[in-house]
Amino acid sequence: MVTPTRNQAQVDRLYNVVLVAVLLVSASTWIYVNRILIPQQIADAEVRHQPRGSFSDLYPRWLGARELLRHGRNPYGADVTREIQQGYYGRALDPANPNDPKDQQGFAYPVYVVFLLSPTVGLPFDVVQDGFRVLLVLLAVADVFLWLRVLQWRLATKWKIALIVLMLGWLPMVQGVKLQQLTLLVTALLAACGACLAAGWLALAGVLLALATIKPQLTGPLAVWLVVWALSEWKTRWRFLAGFAGSMAVLLCGAQILLPGWWAMFLQAVREYRVYTHGEALLVFLFGGVAGRVLQIISLLVCAAIVWRWRKEQASSHEFGTSMALILALTLVLLPITALYNQVLLAPAILALLQRQEPKDAARKMIHLLRLVCWMVLIWPWLATFGLSCAYPWMTPDARQKLYSTPFLTSLTLPLVVLGLAALQLWRYQARGLRENAGAE
Repeated sequence: MVTPTRNQAQVDRLYNVVLVAVLLVSASTWIYVNRILIPQQIADAEVRHQPRGSFSDLYPRWLGARELLRHGRNPYGADVTREIQQGYYGRALDPANPNDPKDQQGFAYPVYVVFLLSPTVGLPFDVVQDGFRVLLVLLAVADVFLWLRVLQWRLATKWKIALIVLMLGWLPMVQGVKLQQLTLLVTALLAACGACLAAGWLALAGVLLALATIKPQLTGPLAVWLVVWALSEWKTRWRFLAGFAGSMAVLLCGAQILLPGWWAMFLQAVREYRVYTHGEALLVFLFGGVAGRVLQIISLLVCAAIVWRWRKEQASSHEFGTSMALILALTLVLLPITALYNQVLLAPAILALLQRQEPKDAARKMIHLLRLVCWMVLIWPWLATFGLSCAYPWMTPDARQKLYSTPFLTSLTLPLVVLGLAALQLWRYQARGLRENAGAE
């Protein structure tokens, strides 16, 4: 019998402690959402006389797809929007009622989303809803394996299990599953696209990227970067461009046949959505119009300069994976998509930060301090939900009212610190590589 070494025994004990910890904090997130957050939201809605229905973000898309495919109705029409409100809120919204929600829950998606939802339109929504929740949980598990493949990070199976538990108990992921948000489907499609690129399945990667454009605001920046990457070595990467362009042509033409003139209706729906949700980019929201837009330009230029140097890297390289992670983190900072569930796009950047070791140089202490800040911002929701879940049996209604939102205190900060630290580390990585190349010459 082989006796484990002392170091291996210490690693095993550390893993056991880590696994117990992640199980506890992940379970606490679900307890918090089910026992504290949702009941508090229901109580607040009752006080304000606000309607509450299914609150399923899948429902508006599903109903619009059903009405278009089965009855030939325009999903962007006001009549369909009223029916969506009846299922989503429990009744149609009253514009004259100041307490009613401002989000009209219109069908603000490209019409070709109905192709993905078409297998479900003949089923009762309760069945679709339950099945979609299960699918999103499975996709969350797959995300871990796919992003690790994209980043070329070979982890032991037991550590992958710990990451999966954390992913399933991450507040943005939990919120997305509870709301049945299509963002989680889009994120999985992007992760699968990156993994297919890393495996050399370029045409399939293009198809997956095209399907992910059902949420163009999430997919657009990465799509631009991947097209630039493909064009930089188009003789060997043309299959990706062919898969993407061909799939987009099929989706757009199919949508035009299904609903002629849908493009103008979609743009109008997007404009209306931005008006009634008051959507603003994160930097603009935090720093104001002028300063926020200046910071947006700076962020864009810095990230573009970093990934430009890697435009010829092979998709099977670590550099390519980190470039994808950086672009997805940048997306959350540039675009008006501040909803918490969208932060699942930060997963590859967070994994890349965990993966990378800092060089021993003069700036190492400063980087360690910045990383500590980043990790504290990241783990705060787990700490807060754990504390609230433990205190739940003894919390009074007043205490719940005051404390229920504490897990969200760092939600606006996380995209900024992850993007900033990721960009800084990648810039240092490139600078060190340039110095090493110069020394070799």
